[in-house]
Amino acid sequence: MGKVRKVVMGDVEQEKKQQKKAEIRRETKKLKKVEGVGLHGGERTAVVEGTELKADVREILENVESGGKSSKSKTSKKKLVGPKPRSKKYQEAAKLVDKTKTYSLSDAIDLMKKTSYTKFDGTVEIHLNLNPTVLGEKKEKKDFRGSVTLPHGTGKQVRVVAADDAVLKEIEAGNINFDILVSHPSMMPKLAKVARVLGPKGLMPNPKTGTVTEDVEKRIKELSHGQVNFKTEPENAIVHLIVGKVSFENEKLLANINAIYDVIGRNKILKATIAATMGPGITIQI
Repeated sequence: MGKVRKVVMGDVEQEKKQQKKAEIRRETKKLKKVEGVGLHGGERTAVVEGTELKADVREILENVESGGKSSKSKTSKKKLVGPKPRSKKYQEAAKLVDKTKTYSLSDAIDLMKKTSYTKFDGTVEIHLNLNPTVLGEKKEKKDFRGSVTLPHGTGKQVRVVAADDAVLKEIEAGNINFDILVSHPSMMPKLAKVARVLGPKGLMPNPKTGTVTEDVEKRIKELSHGQVNFKTEPENAIVHLIVGKVSFENEKLLANINAIYDVIGRNKILKATIAATMGPGITIQI
C-alpha cells in the first residue's frame, strides 16, 4: 500500500499550501540529493543541475527545511559602524585645547605636556601638511622625502647594523635584531634573496633613504646619533615624524622641531600639529 496523503477540501489557503508543497516535491525530484559530511540523520543538500528553482518554490523549500521558519522572518540588525568614542581621559585632555587657536611653538609644547595622560613616557609626534606642489604632477606619482639629524635624537635607541653574510644568515633564519640595515652596494644582490622579508617591514636598504652607501660606517654613526628619514604619505603631502619624548626638556624639543623646519623648508609647510602619544593634536604657528 502506497503512502497516504491527506487533502483538505474547502480551505482555500490550505489547498494553496498543499499545491505548492506538491510542486516542491516535483521540483526536488529533478535535483540530485547529496549526503553532506557531518549532517545529522534526515538532513540533505539539494544540488541544482542545469535548472533553477522558482523564487516562490525556493522560499517555501527553505521554509520547510528550516522547520517552518521563513527566511524573511529572520531580520538581521546591522550595527551602525562609526568612530569609536574617546576615553574619558582623552576628552578631559581635549578640553584644554582650543581647536580654533594656533599656538606658538613654545606654548604648544607646554600644552602638549599638560595633555599627555599616559602612565609611560609618551612619544612626541609632529604632523606636517605640506604644499601639494612638493609632490609634482599627479601623473608622476612622486613623493617628497629626505632625512634630518635631530640634535637631541628621538629618545628611542636605534639598532643600526651593516649588512654582511652573518646578518644575512640571521635574516634567513627569521632573526631580525635591528631597526635599520645599512648596506654597501656590493651586498645588494645577496640581500635580494630576503627582499620579501625585509621589504614589508620597511627594512630593505634603499639608496633613496641613504641606507645603501659606499661609506657604511659613517652612515651607521649618523643614523645612530639621531638622523631620521621622512617621506610623505602615498599621494598625500603629509609627513609624520617623531621629535622626542614627553620627558624631554622644552629646549630639546624646540631644537629638534626647528631642525625639521629647516630641512623641509618653512615655506613648504601649510600646517603643523604636535601631539603626545594618545593625546589631542595642537596646531602650531609656523
